[in-house]
This record gives sequence, structure tokens and C-alpha cells, in this order.
Amino acid sequence: MILKEYQRRVLAAVRNLLEALAEARETDARARDTDPEFGFDWTRRAWERSVPARPYAARTTGAGEPLPAFCLKVPTGGGKTLLAVRVIDLVNGSFRYRQTGLVLWVVPTTQIYRQTLTALKDRAHPYRHQLDMASAGRTRILEKRRGFSPADVADNLCILLLMLPSANRETRDQLRMFRDSGGFDRFFPPDDDAAAHRALLQRIPNLDTFDRTEGFWGRQIKTSLGNTLRLLRPLIVLDEGHKAYSRNARATLEGFNPCLIVELTATPPPQANVLIEVLGSDLNAEEMIKLDLHVGNRSGASWQDTLLAAVEHRAKLEERARRHAAATGLRIRPICLIQVERTGRDQRQPGIVHAEDAREYLLQHPAINPEHVAVKTSARDELKEVDDAGGLLARDCPIRFIITKQALQEGWDCAFAYVLAILTRPGSKTALTQLVGRILRQPYARKTGDRWLDESYVFCFRRRGAELLQEVRRGFGREGLGDLQAHVAAAEDGPLQPAKPVVRRHRARFRQAARELVLPAFMIRDQGEWRPAHYEADLLVRAAWDQVDVSPLFDLPLGEHPERGLDLHIGPDGNVRSTAAAASDRPAVAADANLDEAFAASHLLDVMPNPWRGSELARRVFGELLARHPRPLVVRNYGFVLEEMRKRLEAERDRLARGVFAGLLESGEMRFIVAANDLGFNRPPRQIKVPPPPAPGDRRGGSGSSFQLDLFDRTGGDGLNELEHRVATFLDQQERLFFWYRNRARTDYYVQGWKRGRIYADFIFTLKPDAPDAADAYHRVFVIETKGLHLQEAADTAYKRSVFDLCSRHATQRDWAEFVPAMRGKSMRFEVVDEAEWQRRLTELLAG
Repeated sequence: MILKEYQRRVLAAVRNLLEALAEARETDARARDTDPEFGFDWTRRAWERSVPARPYAARTTGAGEPLPAFCLKVPTGGGKTLLAVRVIDLVNGSFRYRQTGLVLWVVPTTQIYRQTLTALKDRAHPYRHQLDMASAGRTRILEKRRGFSPADVADNLCILLLMLPSANRETRDQLRMFRDSGGFDRFFPPDDDAAAHRALLQRIPNLDTFDRTEGFWGRQIKTSLGNTLRLLRPLIVLDEGHKAYSRNARATLEGFNPCLIVELTATPPPQANVLIEVLGSDLNAEEMIKLDLHVGNRSGASWQDTLLAAVEHRAKLEERARRHAAATGLRIRPICLIQVERTGRDQRQPGIVHAEDAREYLLQHPAINPEHVAVKTSARDELKEVDDAGGLLARDCPIRFIITKQALQEGWDCAFAYVLAILTRPGSKTALTQLVGRILRQPYARKTGDRWLDESYVFCFRRRGAELLQEVRRGFGREGLGDLQAHVAAAEDGPLQPAKPVVRRHRARFRQAARELVLPAFMIRDQGEWRPAHYEADLLVRAAWDQVDVSPLFDLPLGEHPERGLDLHIGPDGNVRSTAAAASDRPAVAADANLDEAFAASHLLDVMPNPWRGSELARRVFGELLARHPRPLVVRNYGFVLEEMRKRLEAERDRLARGVFAGLLESGEMRFIVAANDLGFNRPPRQIKVPPPPAPGDRRGGSGSSFQLDLFDRTGGDGLNELEHRVATFLDQQERLFFWYRNRARTDYYVQGWKRGRIYADFIFTLKPDAPDAADAYHRVFVIETKGLHLQEAADTAYKRSVFDLCSRHATQRDWAEFVPAMRGKSMRFEVVDEAEWQRRLTELLAG
């Protein structure tokens, strides 16, 4: 599964933090070996080094040890589950140093539990495929009612799914998972070994026991699932992590003594350690969600009229979906969600819309058959049979209408849901906001090109326009899409249809100058012509892969226990022993255990695209390690070695590509120049499409202000984050500035450096000449990338600085604009501007 740009950014931030955590943990361990008083909170130190601009709330395990925990803020439709399985791989490789072990995956609802379980058990599903890649094919998906053994955890990557209510206990003995169970006795000392029980309690004091005080036989540990989790110190993945912040939930999860907690949510609470935030605009740019959202308010209609309008609109969408399928082969079956006020068997009464009222009305329609309608409530789940038969996305699934109250309000992610019909009264406690996010996912995570199929629709009745917009925007906030509130379009009555985007062109006073502005690019000479340089075709293809240096990996420090912190070992008798046990008591790893070089090559495909070369390098690295260490030790460190290989190959790939890049520039085969021909990205766009302006009195959640020096006549901030909006406001107030425009990622101007990703700057602006009577409208051009505080020290930022410095140096060469007469005599400057000093730095640039 190809990752989106924002997903790569999230995983890079996670990798950076995990590496800092591992380093700080090792430093703390060495300090404590010298003197226990030299220890420190290594989780806080790692956080402050990796994410200095974001606050950190320290947490501890039930055993009193530092507990690293971080949150990924990802909106609805952003692929939280995909990120979760990728993060598991990163944690195992960069923090736990092993491919096996226990992951406790905690979900809040039955719906999410079932969806996640189905996906992870399906060996053909991309999520399971990623887990199998991470574990070399040794993945086991477990449920609470199924026992597992020490050998299962030692030999496999075990994913244990758990419902949050199962772990959120009020009393010690209330829930089954904390009771004594014969299914986990192999993790604990024999019942008659009082000394072993006492030693284990000294190491892990928060284990549940039958007695609170010492008796004749001492305190005996319960062989429960809860205690087993405390022994194994699992990685905890929290889906919808904001639901796990009650006092009981936090205490229980921390009481499992996890090695690390990863939260994924669209709405983290204030006390969450938010590592990185994905905006709704990131999803929209990647075509992940259906926008605009059109809200129709049937002010004078009955609920039947509102439902009929939704039915007819869904039928229009299905007809357009048939045409799309005929042209592309991609089938979409638009689904309408219907929210009612009552679902209980004995709750039908006049004036209240019941699920059966809605069903009966639908079945009166001549084009709707009984199999087209399903009811989903907490007590009645007609979608379960559909899920068992392949799900709502299956080609032969008949479902077109789903009636619910609030059972689908979170975690339900069918991309075929397009229409939401709200049949509740305005004063109903069942708020409109609960289901807004369920219709936003774009089928196949890409736009169809048909505006009807690329947007979403809400039908409701008897609500005031201002209150309606406020409710929908609250729904966007609940889904982490607050920055996209301007994409909510409201209409009072009549049929809903996609609003045509407004085309904005250059302001008249900037038009001629903007048309003559040509931006430089790294260009390759190809058969006498100049064309843009490409990463794969021009850099990687020239890289001398035989010069990859992996020799530093030959001296990797291999640990006897590579997880570095898991203090449990399976003894010869099958019982778990503590770190106090002698090394000779630990089970030996089979001398002929497999070091799979082919798997290693597949694991490294994203950094070493040639699998034969990757297999050869893996064979060489493991061969050298086997010459220096006993085979069992190398086998135990297999996952750690693969992760170190990945880091080394990434660094070597970038080193070789940078050498190729420098060589092409030095030889003149590549130059940083402007080209007379329109390359599609080297000139400001002639026009842009923006959402239609808000209705009078509707601020659309934006600033409502109009920039005067923007190249395009737009109202408000349109997609700017907080820092970018401040920068744009500052630029718009500068007397020396001629015009500026917001450079759109993946659409407008970019610079291709020696790494794979293109660099899309945030702003491009021009300055008036110093002489008031100068012939040219502007004489200087600036390309500016803004970086928030939490990113200014990141490796990616350092790379962009080095590329931009190179661009600025080459833009000062006499002939850089030789092919475009209008650009001669103009200077170009590229800058990365940090949030901490953006105003001072921009002031210096404008004054220079």
C-alpha cells in the first residue's frame, strides 16, 4: 500500500522519537549501573529533544517505571489503522529490537473491534500483510477468550484485541480478565514455589494476588490475563485514544506495565502527548475525503419529504456511479445513512421517527427492495451478515440504505456512504454531529473527476440555517477536520447538487508581471534539450550501488536480550523466569534457526529497490556478524540488525544520490535555470479554483478578511494553517512587497533535490524595485518554506535548508535566466524560515 505524503511525515516523526527514546533509555540504564541516583526520566528527555515545542505529560507504569506515551492526531478518513500497523513495525525495530512479542490493541466499540479483527485476520488485507512483513510471516491475532503460551509470544508477533470496557474496571475482581485462569499458568511459577512468587512480586509489585498480606505460603500470584499482560509489558495501541483518559481507564492501561503507549485519535484531550498533527487539508490534498459537504435544510417539509429527497439524490449518484464504472471499471454503490430518533421494539409512538417507520416508508418506493435496507442498532445488527459475506464494499452486496440512531457514530468507515438523512427533531439529544464523519471517506482514496461523486451530502429538516451550520462544523471538529469548515455549503430548500468551484485569476495589476515570472528548476540536458530532473530516472539510476558501504554494521553491538527491557525468560520447564536467573538457565536458540535473506531484501525494498542486491547485502552483513558472534545471538538480534540495515541503506542511498546530484551540477549536465517553455510547475498558475464565497453573514469558519497583495483575489485564509496565516497577513502589510501567492503542495512550483520527495515551498513573493521609476514591476523573487517549532531541528528541515542554500547560490550565477529575457536582472532567494524567528527573518529579507 503506497503511503500518502502526510503518512510518511507521521511515520518519520514516530521513527525520530523512537530512536531518541531508545538512546535516552540506554543512557539512563548506563547511568543507573554506575549509581542508581544518576538515573533520570528518559522519556521526558527524549521528548524534549525530539519535539521541543510541544508539551509533555509524564506517565508511569503500574510498577512505577517511566512510560513513554505519544498521540498521533489524525482526522477521520486519514488511515489510522494503516498508521497503527506501520507504527508497530517501527516500535519493534527501533525501540523493542525484536520482531516478536505482544501488542495489546485496544478499541472503544464493538463495531471497531469487529472491523479491526476482520482486517487483521485476513492474510490478503494490506494491514495483515504489513504485520506479516514486520514479523517475517509470524503473526498471530488473538482475542481475550483465547489463551496463549510463552512460546507463542516468544516466537510470534501476537496482536491481542481488547475492548476498552473490558479493561476499564471499577474494582479489582469485577472483570474476568483479572481473575485467576488456568489458561495462563505457564507464565507463572508453580503454585508451591513460594520463593519464586515472592521474587516475581519484588520485581513486579503490581501483580494481582489472592491475599493482600503474607500468609503461611506467602502471597500467591493469580494466573490471570491481566497479570500476564503485566509480565509481558506489551506495546499498547489505543484506537480512538481520547476515550481512554478517564481515571479508571488510564490506571488500568498503565497498570499493564506497557513498554509504550501509542494513541490514535482525531480529537486528543489537552493532556495527550501529541507528537504530530495531521490537518484536514492534508487529507483533502491527497483526495482522501469527499468535499465539499453540502447541507440541505428542508425547512417546511415533513420527515418523509426529507427522506424522499435523500432517496432521489442517492439514485442520481448511483446513475453517475454506473457511468463511472463503465469508463474506469471501478464500482461505487452510493449508500444513504438515515438517522432516526428511536430504534427500540417498544418505542414507536406518534411524532417520533422510529427505525421501522423509516424502513416502511422506504419499502413503499418502487425502486427499493427489502434487501436494499439494513438496520444497525446496539440491539439489532443487520450489517453483521453483510460483514460476514464480504462487507459493504463487495460487488454483490445489495445494501443501499442503513438506518441507525447512533450505533455508527464512530469507527464505521464505509467509503460508499455518500448521503446522510437526519430525521431527528432540532431539539433531539441525538445530535447531527454524530454521523457527519461517516460520509466523508472517498472511495479508493482518490477523486473520480465527477463532482457529484467527489462530494458528500446531508439532508435534514426544520433547522435554522445558522444553527445547522454550527452543528455541522461541530461535527467537523469531532472528526479532526476543523480546518475544513469552509468546505461546508448550506442550502435552505430544493435539491442538493455540487457547488461549482469559483475560478480566481490574477488580479489585474499583477497579471502581466505574473505571466512573465518563470521560476528556476534543476534541469537535465537530454538530447540537446533541457528538461526537469527526476529523482528515479536521473539520480537513482546513476547511483553506484556497488559502492554502498555496510561495513559499520559488521560491528553492531548485539545484546543477549535485544528487547532491552523485557525481563522475562522462558525456562526449560516452560515457566517464565526473571532476569535474576542465570544466563545458562535461559533456553538456547536453535543453531539452525533461519536468517532469511530473502525476507530481509523484501523488508528493505523501499530503500533498496533491487531485491537481488538487497539479498546480497543482507547475506554479507549476516555473514560478517556470524563470523564475530555465536549464531543464536545473531538470530535473537535479527530484527535489530534489519532496522540498522535500513538506517544505513537510507543514509547510503542519500549519500550516493547527493554525489550524483553534485556531479551533474559540476559537469554542467544539470543546471539550475529558468526554461522558456511552460513546464506546468515553473510558472504561477494562471487560475485557481476555490470554494464558492459564503452566503451573507456566513463566515464559514474563516477570517473573513481579504488580502490585497495576494496574486489571486481570494477571501480569508483558504487552507492556511495558523503560522501560514500569520505570515500571509504580515506579507500583505509590507509596502515594499509587490505580490505574494500561496504555493500549493503537489500542484504548483517545486524543487527536486537529491532525495525522493519534491520540496513544495509555502510562499512565493516579489519585491518592488528600489527606484520608484524603474521599468520593472519587481526585481527580487523569494521562495519561502515555513517550519513550525517542532520541525525546525528535524532532519528533513536540515535537508531542505541545504537544498535551498544550493538553489540560492546557483540563482546568483550570471546565466541562470539566460533563456527567459524577462527574468534577466532579477535575483532569486530561497529560504527556510522557522516559526521562532519568522517575523525577524522576513523583515531582514525584505530590507536586504
